[in-house]
Amino acid sequence: MRQLFFGLQARFLLAAGCALLVVMVLVGLMLTRQAAAQREVLHNSREVVSQVFEQSVRERGTAVASSLADTLVNPLYYADLSAIGTLVRSTTAQKAVSYVLVYDTEGELIHDGSMDVAGYGQRMNDPFAAAAVGANALLVQESPSILEVTLPIGIGGQRLGGVRVGMEMGPVRVQEAAAMHALSERMEDARQRQMGWIYGLMALLVAFAVAMAFYVQRMLVNPIRWLGRAARRIERGDYSVSAPASRRRDEVSELLRSFDRMSQSIARHDREVRQMAYTDALTGLTNRLAFREALDHRLLRARAAGHGLALLFIDIDEFKRVNDTLGHEAGDEALLQFAQRIAAAVDQMGGDEALLARFGGDEFVILIGSGERRVADTATALAERLVVELGRPLQVQQREIFLGSSIGITLYPDDAVDATALLKNGDIAMYQAKLAGKHCFRYYSRAMDHAVERRLHLEQELRGAWERGELRLVYQPIYRTRDRVLTGVEVLLRWNHPTLGAIPPTVFIEVAEQSGLIQRIGPKVLREACEQATKWPRNAMGEELFISVNVSPRQLRNGDLVSEVEASLHSSGLAASRLHLELTETAVIGDEMLAVSLLEKPA
Repeated sequence: MRQLFFGLQARFLLAAGCALLVVMVLVGLMLTRQAAAQREVLHNSREVVSQVFEQSVRERGTAVASSLADTLVNPLYYADLSAIGTLVRSTTAQKAVSYVLVYDTEGELIHDGSMDVAGYGQRMNDPFAAAAVGANALLVQESPSILEVTLPIGIGGQRLGGVRVGMEMGPVRVQEAAAMHALSERMEDARQRQMGWIYGLMALLVAFAVAMAFYVQRMLVNPIRWLGRAARRIERGDYSVSAPASRRRDEVSELLRSFDRMSQSIARHDREVRQMAYTDALTGLTNRLAFREALDHRLLRARAAGHGLALLFIDIDEFKRVNDTLGHEAGDEALLQFAQRIAAAVDQMGGDEALLARFGGDEFVILIGSGERRVADTATALAERLVVELGRPLQVQQREIFLGSSIGITLYPDDAVDATALLKNGDIAMYQAKLAGKHCFRYYSRAMDHAVERRLHLEQELRGAWERGELRLVYQPIYRTRDRVLTGVEVLLRWNHPTLGAIPPTVFIEVAEQSGLIQRIGPKVLREACEQATKWPRNAMGEELFISVNVSPRQLRNGDLVSEVEASLHSSGLAASRLHLELTETAVIGDEMLAVSLLEKPA
């Protein structure tokens, strides 16, 4: 399951969205609180306006009642109904005055402003009447539609009656509603203007968040994404990355430039590492790893096109002698000259697609493909040329040395169809060229596999053959020619295998020499031969017989020969003069300096 990627930009947008949401919630709470405050203000304002209007009506009614009461004293005292009516009607004609009632001390109506005064002399029985008649001072009574002001009328401490002035509340309520409506409209206008500012600020905030997102995207997210993509390309081995051009001078731009320099450095180091990994350090030729990759690729191409290929394995004969006698610097110089000669021959005869590689040490490999000629013909002609060219003397450290080469050739698809088998077959063919006497070339054949398998079997059987008693020493007498007297014995090693029978020394000695087993068998042969020689009687002339033991080239190169001889003589008690060591021409020629130094050591 693919893990969800939560990038930097997404994180920023989430944070900005959360911040914007918090701001919107706060603004919403503020608007809700503002609306509640506005409703509370309207409610309080309505109460205040209502109180103001009521107070205004109350004050007006009180003023009207007081003025009327003062003017009614004389008419009421003299019972002048005409004057009372005139005063009442003039007062009733005033705006907002609903009625005027003049009554006596008993609460009976004296005048209401009408022409006929239908209720004259009747006791007032309306809801406000009882309180009004009983009032001894200014009395204000109120109903939803009427505000009544009652004021007693008297003279000289004598109560004459009273007057009731009713003020209409309907117009007041209308004015009050109009005032509240105007106030509500103004407050709504103010709220709308405030909401407009809030919406404008919210829009600016959203625009700022979008601008910041774009800024972060351009200045931070895009560079970081480029770094991520570039890192993944470098991880895949693609070093062709280049930082985008920018005039920025900040930490991110410095990071991009540093990453660009790092990628260039990695690319340069990768090229150097690849060169080191795929190139031989001494000769500059393709090495084993690069050759194997190229061989796999060429095999695919050859298989698709139906072409043939040839591998030539070249091994320099007796190259170790150069290192041992002249030093490794001389050996490197000889290798360079050999590489130059091989490269020149390959350039001239190998074809355009020929590939030369050094596998290490003194081993070179050539891959050639089919051209106008058959690949086998090209391989044969090239091998013949190389045998001649590599057999010419080399000038190394102002000395002329003669070496040579053994070349093994294997063909695709005749001998094998995969790289591993081809490389193995080429090595086997080169080994057969060495067995054939060196300084030649051999083609791989199926019979070589059987020979190699037989050699490996002999090597396995030879291990432990001494301990199993299969190896034994035979002694060949040595006579002096002038008097035919026995003077010594040469030791010969024989191998009688329980199933393979008697194996010729030329076969198993070579196996022991090449596998290194001779370094284990040789000292045992030397020790047993010395012990056997101490048991022999003197010859007819009374002389002690000597014993001759062959020393292999590997024993000579090992450097332990002197200590092995000393140990054998010491353990057996044989006199040093009675032990003769035989060195083959191959051993002496291969390591002249070492042979001389060993032979010159005192006994």
